[in-house]
Amino acid sequence: MHTFASPSRFLRIADRLLPWLVAATVGLLAFGLLQALFISPPDYQQGDSVRIMYVHVPSAWMSLMIYSVMAASSASFLIWKHPLADIVARVSAPIGAGFTLITLVTGSLWGKPMWGAYWVWDARLTSVLILFFLYIGYIALSDAYATIERGKKICAVLALVGFVNIPVIRFSVDWWNTLHQPASIVRSGGIAIDPSMLAPLFSMGAAFFCLYAVLLIVRVKTALLEQKIRRLQFSR
Repeated sequence: MHTFASPSRFLRIADRLLPWLVAATVGLLAFGLLQALFISPPDYQQGDSVRIMYVHVPSAWMSLMIYSVMAASSASFLIWKHPLADIVARVSAPIGAGFTLITLVTGSLWGKPMWGAYWVWDARLTSVLILFFLYIGYIALSDAYATIERGKKICAVLALVGFVNIPVIRFSVDWWNTLHQPASIVRSGGIAIDPSMLAPLFSMGAAFFCLYAVLLIVRVKTALLEQKIRRLQFSR
């Protein structure tokens, strides 16, 4: 971790990985969408509306993973003062908010034919909505100070406090009796999804992960460039 905290080392590795990640994103997304829209069969109960799952579920995975990255980066910044840790957390927040918004919107579209309503105050839905507000709050707080330096520690603390919501989202369907279906992938009884649906689901999940990696690299490089420009301006 200390090795990759060096901005110059990060940039060298990122420049090598970026073209491969872009190619992987395009390839996996094309394969996943082809499978999801034309090859994967409709569900015996939900019909073709189940295809929303191939965007909804991977987006939900990413929203949880990105906030976990933010929390880990914030802890690293507070404890070890890694130069890149705060930058990774800050640039990840808008990306995570985007995935969380997609999760909420697609979940509402999926919920209408299944539950008869776009929104219910279900434990899983409510906790994901709270996650979206945590992302928005982090972004607003990071922009609330005249200089980035002043808000770094406060934003890091907010990210760590908000991480309490992640296990609540993950286990809400197990802890409470909710409308949202229980876990279908990571569960004690094994995977509950038909194998024909796993290929597009995992492909879309991998595509979204690669997309996050691409956006993260681009945004970190931009942030480092802005940081360098500010130092040059102050040195005049």
